[in-house]
Amino acid sequence: MASRIQATARALSKTYKKKSRFEIGIASELPQAYKKFWREWKVLKPAAVHYVPQDSKWKRDELTGETLPVQNIPIPLKYPAEIHEGIWGGEAIVKGFQKKDLRRRRVPHYWVPVLKRTVVKSEVLNTNLSVTVTDRTIRLINDHYGFDHYLLKTPACDLVSMLALKLKKQILIELMNGCPRYSHDPLKQKEIYDEYKTYLSSYTPEEIEWYGLTWVEALNKVAKIKEAANRPLPLKNIYRKNLVEKLKAAELEKDDETVKEISNTTSWLSKINPFGKKDEA
Repeated sequence: MASRIQATARALSKTYKKKSRFEIGIASELPQAYKKFWREWKVLKPAAVHYVPQDSKWKRDELTGETLPVQNIPIPLKYPAEIHEGIWGGEAIVKGFQKKDLRRRRVPHYWVPVLKRTVVKSEVLNTNLSVTVTDRTIRLINDHYGFDHYLLKTPACDLVSMLALKLKKQILIELMNGCPRYSHDPLKQKEIYDEYKTYLSSYTPEEIEWYGLTWVEALNKVAKIKEAANRPLPLKNIYRKNLVEKLKAAELEKDDETVKEISNTTSWLSKINPFGKKDEA
């Protein structure tokens, strides 16, 4: 009896399975290119920043000697709106409690990363950018030997910031077009393209087009594509197109008739020309 109830429960759970966000409404028409970006941005597990993960599955307590399982539980982070105006290098606001005195209660406390304004150089875009960063961002840029390498090597879940994602998309578009900003210097253009072209192998043109879009921006893009595809064509455009095709067909027929007349005239002149070459019998 219990097994039958469990089987019925499993069948009902499959029947009434909750739909994902990509199966509801216009979101079901989002392409695989955007779904790939969404998995990289929202599903992929970000790198540990505010805690040190342990690689082993078990650890021994130094005091009791008891063997305990290792649980790498990420610290909950707060992402304010200001994070999208800068590049924080994976850092965010940590909310917790602080107890300064043993005789008093603990009080809520927020740990905010130290922000600073600095200038970074984008070689692909051939421009300097003034952005708000953290010390970790500067360290990561130095570890990757450049701002462009840092953005292109770092997945979206670690960049977090929409500013960083938009810049990454712009860099990819620039590389896909062959670095046109260096068209005045062909040698430099080839040097920059050869240095960064390897990153294009991870993306298709369609994936670059949909990269870095928020959920609302992606839905708006799908709606505009549908609207453009279903937009009715004015009758005057249809009539104009038909008229142009008929005129072209009439001109072709006229040209064929002219060629036939010229060929007939040539054959007639060859017959009455006394100096023309006679056909051998």
